[in-house]
Amino acid sequence: MAVLGIPHNTIDIIKRYNIKFQKKFGQNFLIDTHVLEKIISASGVTKSDFVLEIGPGIGTMTQYLCESAREVMAVEVDSNLIPVLSDTLSVYDNVTIVNEDILKLDINRIVQEHNNGNAIKVVANLPYYITTPIIMGLFESHVPLESVTVMVQKEVAQRMQAVPGTKDYGALSLAVQYYADALIVANVPPNCFIPRPNVGSAVIKLTCHSSPPVNTDDEKFMFNIIHASFNQRRKTLQNGLANNSGLGISKKEAADAIKQMGLAENTRGEVLELAQFAKLCNILLKGRKQAREEAGV
Repeated sequence: MAVLGIPHNTIDIIKRYNIKFQKKFGQNFLIDTHVLEKIISASGVTKSDFVLEIGPGIGTMTQYLCESAREVMAVEVDSNLIPVLSDTLSVYDNVTIVNEDILKLDINRIVQEHNNGNAIKVVANLPYYITTPIIMGLFESHVPLESVTVMVQKEVAQRMQAVPGTKDYGALSLAVQYYADALIVANVPPNCFIPRPNVGSAVIKLTCHSSPPVNTDDEKFMFNIIHASFNQRRKTLQNGLANNSGLGISKKEAADAIKQMGLAENTRGEVLELAQFAKLCNILLKGRKQAREEAGV
């Protein structure tokens, strides 16, 4: 079996199958065994695990996962790579290759059928253009997850683990941290891939919470508040909330809630922690409920 983490083996496969890199799928194949070993180590995959791999490409990381896991399901959207995967993974009997778009797949059903509904591990070298939709899709569909270990654009990884008051902190930071603890475990330069991407990459491990770290009376409303707070970073939190037509929050409502939080009038959303956004959400909901009751609605 040709180990694909070794560059000349990857080049042989690319030539043999005359692989044309699909820009629309963001294809960059890893050619560094040290990075691959670091990803597998960080993921903590063991022989008791069912692993979902997103975007296996030609099967480079899949080979490593098959050696470490009980069962691997590799979901690849590019139908041209399915015959390649059938070849490069032919020696393994613990892998299923699925030619699907991960965003359209019923992962909860897969978890039920392949892991008795127990939490799974996700490992992936994600296409940069669709990183956030994939990660948030996993979280928001409430798939039973133990961890998500992924290669992403370095800038995106930094945003995921950013803290309040920093330039990278934003709605993505809060969304990820609501569902998981984020930790960058490796930075990966462009020369570790074929073809070389134009930007640096990073491996980030998201260790999923068994339950949310904050209490909110309306998760969706809280995230709407968060997005409104970061839509125009230079605006104050009060103006960000009041100027967002989708929220339906008046300037007075926003001002009253911010005052109840013990925050200054000119506070910006970028300094609030997740727990503060949850508290703000609950205060605004409580205020609306009281207003309805007073109006007899």
